[in-house]
Amino acid sequence: MKEEELQTAGWDAIAGECERVYGGALLEHYGTLLKWRLGGKDPLDGIDVYDGGDYWHFVTYGMSELYEKECDDPEYSGYGMEFTFRLKKDDYEDERAEWMCVCGILQELARLTFNQGELFNAWEYVYTGQTQGIDVNRRSNITGFITAPDSRLKPLDTPNGKVEFVELIGVTHRELLAVMQGETTVKELYGRLGGGMTDYNRDSLY
Repeated sequence: MKEEELQTAGWDAIAGECERVYGGALLEHYGTLLKWRLGGKDPLDGIDVYDGGDYWHFVTYGMSELYEKECDDPEYSGYGMEFTFRLKKDDYEDERAEWMCVCGILQELARLTFNQGELFNAWEYVYTGQTQGIDVNRRSNITGFITAPDSRLKPLDTPNGKVEFVELIGVTHRELLAVMQGETTVKELYGRLGGGMTDYNRDSLY
């Protein structure tokens, strides 16, 4: 039993932090059928969806070392982070479809890291040139992201090293351009948005 617990030490640390914040409010776990290290196409081994009251909180498993220690850096676990995303609840046509859409985006961003080494640290922006919404029906003004330390989940010191939770916050095309053109900074935009929850139906600030 001890050996089994040791092999999932990284996973258990993430789940324990989510349990501390949300208790039994886990709504769904989306697991990967064929894991990346076995030749699968999805880098993340799983994504949890928690009920945060007026939002859903998505938390990834796979950017850090979930099982045994493999990387040479003793300080950090894997890439030293996991993604999170908080989506405001609203009158969606199909909530589960929106959840799956979010999971697909998180897998795609993780794929960029695994394939190209592109890291997504806190206080950065994620611009892909997309002008359509990231929601299922592509009607939202939200087209990309800024990043910040997750305001709910605390950084972890796991047996495999440190793990930080980097929250993706949905922003509009015009807001991204404002950051890129120096009209504002990521931290200033984050402050104007009032935190890290993504609202698909809000108006652009710029």
